[in-house]
Amino acid sequence: MVSLLQSSAASSVHAAHSDQPAGNKLLWSLIAILVVAFALGGGGSKYGLSNFVVQATALIALALHGAAFSNFWRSAPTALKLLIAATCLLPILYIIPLPATVWTALPGRELMAQSFELIGGKEWATISVDPIRTALAFTAVIVPIAVLTIGWNARRDQLVLGGWCIIGLGLLHFLIGVPQVLSSGQEWLLYPENEMPGVLFGAFANRNSGGLFLVAVLTLATVLPIPAKLAHVSLASRITICALLIVGIVLTRSRTALVLAALPLAFAFLRAVLWQMKRSKQTGVGSPRAKWLAFAPALALIVIVSGTLVVAPGRVNDALDRFNQTEDARSYVWEDAAYSAQRYWPVGSGTGTFDDVFQIDESLENMTLRRAGRAHNDYIEVTIEAGLPGLILVACWFALVAWLAWRARRSPQRWIAWSGSMILLVIALQSITDYPLRNLTMLSVAGFALLVLARFGAPPADGSQQEVLA
Repeated sequence: MVSLLQSSAASSVHAAHSDQPAGNKLLWSLIAILVVAFALGGGGSKYGLSNFVVQATALIALALHGAAFSNFWRSAPTALKLLIAATCLLPILYIIPLPATVWTALPGRELMAQSFELIGGKEWATISVDPIRTALAFTAVIVPIAVLTIGWNARRDQLVLGGWCIIGLGLLHFLIGVPQVLSSGQEWLLYPENEMPGVLFGAFANRNSGGLFLVAVLTLATVLPIPAKLAHVSLASRITICALLIVGIVLTRSRTALVLAALPLAFAFLRAVLWQMKRSKQTGVGSPRAKWLAFAPALALIVIVSGTLVVAPGRVNDALDRFNQTEDARSYVWEDAAYSAQRYWPVGSGTGTFDDVFQIDESLENMTLRRAGRAHNDYIEVTIEAGLPGLILVACWFALVAWLAWRARRSPQRWIAWSGSMILLVIALQSITDYPLRNLTMLSVAGFALLVLARFGAPPADGSQQEVLA
């Protein structure tokens, strides 16, 4: 494993430092995928036509950049390529027909076998209890793979512009949500199935995913350097952007988003303090401007929180009151979902099949008027759907991200790279109580975060460790 990661580092160093001019086509294709994913991909699996448009956009972009796709598979880290291939291969294996002697011996297939007997039997069947849902689940990887492979061949300054595009989409998400909040959910609600008056949904059907999206955007807004094309964006503008994003997070009333928002703010504060300490060590004395830059995030946070409390105390109280709620239907879902996981262990029922198998195992005493739909814990849901192979795959992704983040310590752009790992971290943390990667918008953001971590985290070819404050 160590040698594999070392070979991955070597290959990615070469790729990350071969930033040959690729024109603006790569950038525009990357932005097109991100924009379409934002506009149509926030509804989840219920909105098949919208998801198809997003996936079609990604496929068209890949078709236009076949050379970039091929170059990714030649130059990307070996471990990254293996994990992407395994992620694609797993759902494919679940939809390969197997003889009855094989699939009937798998755990949890008794009801499936009985159902086939009622219609005259079936000799061949897939590991997945619903191969159509599994096939649809497989198509979700198209978007993040397109973001990763196309962005891999773009220059780093183009990736920075792509990051600022996501920041712009985050502000648009906030603006869409303002009339939703002011009208108590009567205006501009793109996905009206969730009736929660006064809550900011923005471009998402799930407010938790919408809040997490703002946390990811906040992470980029605190770290990304200001490109020459956006030189007019000053420190005050950056702080204003962060303030709007934090207000938006509060208005989602998402408890996980409120807690996770502290991580990018602490990340930015730590970066500024370390930079100030290094500057003081080099010069022997810290300049007033440097000290202001170091403590600007903390001061900005105080101003933002104070201003929000003054302008909208009711909204803040509503958000904080949710932390006092002790009853949560998710705990009942987890109890029954754990039973489903045991039923299909260690093979799983097939990716994308949770909603089908959970209806069988949901106990009467835990039933509510609402349908669970999801396990509200992606790790439990992966265990049900993909069993031990899925958990191993998740663990390998964690190991790769941890390795890339550790490797980034030698990169001059390490803080930019770590912003990508921070986004992946908050996604992983929210996955404990929700399902953030079950919509194409967040999948595209996750793909971009991995791209930033891998590209900006590559150490310099000459082995130097010069710090760059962008």
